[in-house]
Parts: sequence; C-alpha cells; structure tokens
Amino acid sequence: MTASQRSARRSSKAGMPPGSMVHIGQRRVETPRVSLAHYNASEYREQDISDLAASIPFLDKTATTWLNVDGIHQTEVVARIGEYLGLHPLLLEDLVNAAQRPKFENYGNCLFFVLKMLTYDPDGHSVDAEQVSIVLGADYVLSFQEGSSGDVFDPVRARLKAGGTRIRSGGADFLAYSLMDAIVDHYFVVLERFGDDFEALDEQLVNDPSSDTLNKIYQLKRQLVMVRRSIWPLREVVNALERDQTPLLRPEIHIYLRDLYDHTIQVIETVETMRDVIAGMLDIYLSSVSNRTNEIVKFLTIFGSIFIPLTFLAGVYGMNFHFMPELGLRWAYPGFWLITIVIISALLFYFRRKRWI
Repeated sequence: MTASQRSARRSSKAGMPPGSMVHIGQRRVETPRVSLAHYNASEYREQDISDLAASIPFLDKTATTWLNVDGIHQTEVVARIGEYLGLHPLLLEDLVNAAQRPKFENYGNCLFFVLKMLTYDPDGHSVDAEQVSIVLGADYVLSFQEGSSGDVFDPVRARLKAGGTRIRSGGADFLAYSLMDAIVDHYFVVLERFGDDFEALDEQLVNDPSSDTLNKIYQLKRQLVMVRRSIWPLREVVNALERDQTPLLRPEIHIYLRDLYDHTIQVIETVETMRDVIAGMLDIYLSSVSNRTNEIVKFLTIFGSIFIPLTFLAGVYGMNFHFMPELGLRWAYPGFWLITIVIISALLFYFRRKRWI
C-alpha cells in the first residue's frame, strides 16, 4: 500500500470543529466515479459524469434521480453535492468517514443511512467490508461507496432499465429500500460461501486435524467477528427506519421495510449459528488432539508394559555374580527366549482381551 493509499486515522480530526470534512479510511480508487440516473414509469436515462461542476444542477423534478459516487476521499466532490442539496454539515462529515458503524439519521429534509456492503474473496477465503452511505431526499437518492471493484447494485440497475417494473414507478423511497435490500440479500450469498468453507473445514477436522486446521478455524473466527460487527447494528437501523414518522417515506413502503427487517433477523441468526459452530469446531479440534495424544501415550504404555518384565529378566541374568546355577545349564539361553516369548504373548493376549489394542 502506497503512502497515498494509506488509511487516515481518527486522530487527524482531533480538535477540529464538528462538521469538518476529513476523509477517514482507505483510498480504494484514485479518481472518484460519478454516475447519474433519471427515471420514471415511462423513461430511463443514465450517464457517467466526468465534470461534476458542469453537471450541477443534476436534479430532474419530473423524475426520480439516483446519483452514485464511487470514491469518497476527494472531499471537495462530496462538499459540492452537499452544498447544492443543502445537506447538513454533520451528514457530510459522516459521508467521508469510512469507519462508521451502520446507523440511521433523520435530518428533516433527508434521511441518512450507513450500511456495510460485504463481498467474499474466494481466493483468500476472506470477506471485505465496504461502507455504503445512502441519502434519501424527496425525489432523489444519493449513494456513496468507498470505491472498490464493483458493487451489489447490478440487479437494481437491471430492474430500473427494464420497463414496467415496480421500482420504475416506486419513487425515491422505494429506490432507497431496493438498495438496502440488495445489500442485505448479498449477505446471504456471503454466508453461503462461509458455509462451504465450514463444510470443507469440518471434513478436514474429522479426517486429519493439524496445526493448519487450527489456523483456518481462527481465521474463520476472525472473519465471522468482522461480519457480525458489520451486520448486527443493521437491525436497529431498519427498526428505527420503520418506526420513523417522516413524509419522505410513504405508508405503503413500510411493508417492504418490515420484510427487510425479517431478512436482517435471518442474517443475524445465521451469523450467531455460525459462531456456535466455529466454537464447536475449536472444541472438536482440541478433543481430536487430546485423543491423538492419548493414543500415543497408550501405545507407549503398552510397549513399555511388555518390556518391563523382559528388562527385569535381562537385568537379573546380566548381573556379574559367579555362582548363578541357571547360567551353567545347556538350555539356559533358549529357555530365556522361550520365557520371553511366553510373557510377550500372554501380555498381548491380555491387552487384546481388554480391548486396549
């Protein structure tokens, strides 16, 4: 990571007045990308904006407007949008702070949401969390992303381009709901990928647990903690949004918000179940290692038990006494080995009968 991409720290805002726009987070793109869409029931127009100053005013009062910004590190871009729409300074401050937890704020002339968009990396078996901020106005929706490669809004864009869909005539509040719903629905995709990793790890845990298995368990546990931290506050956000009495949300949109709340609860319950599973995997690993150690100790104990009487015999007849009657017998040496074989066979028969081997 270069110096220009290094994450800014919260301490850089220490002592500054409220509403100061300081980017906190990782610079994920060099140049912010801005796209604009206007639509109503009969028309859809979309364009990429290269010069935001030349595009303002961008609102179309005869249609719903969706302005999407990828890259929040250039605060002047965010400030210019906020100045044109009259957004609160505290809202603009939160927009460029990528270290926010999911939350909801009502600023009167607009509603402000912060969510975490999760994407799964199949190569590294890891999850990346990107902050998405959504501003809902009377006839517009603003979405601000940190600017990683791609997002989860392609299904929403596809429905906007298709004619005769509910979203085309649903207004700005339905668009904001659709964006939130796309983020929450993608949580299920990420958790399904997690489930595949759990199954592979569980098979390895049963068949051949090793130190690599333990590292994978702890890696999954860390990833799951991050996912939980990104998802858990969302329940409060959707609940507060559903209960908020604001003219920006029409009464018919609340049934969709309740459905979104149900999906959020399902995601949280799935995450909690996975936490219990990962804790159980750790217990299984420790039990497997303990059982393997016990098997080794049992083998060494049986091996030692067989050789203890043999060591005793060898020790007795290895003493340097001159008068030992057995040493003068012709069959003393073969008799020693006969006794040894009898002792070993008797001990093995006894251990076998006890099912120790």
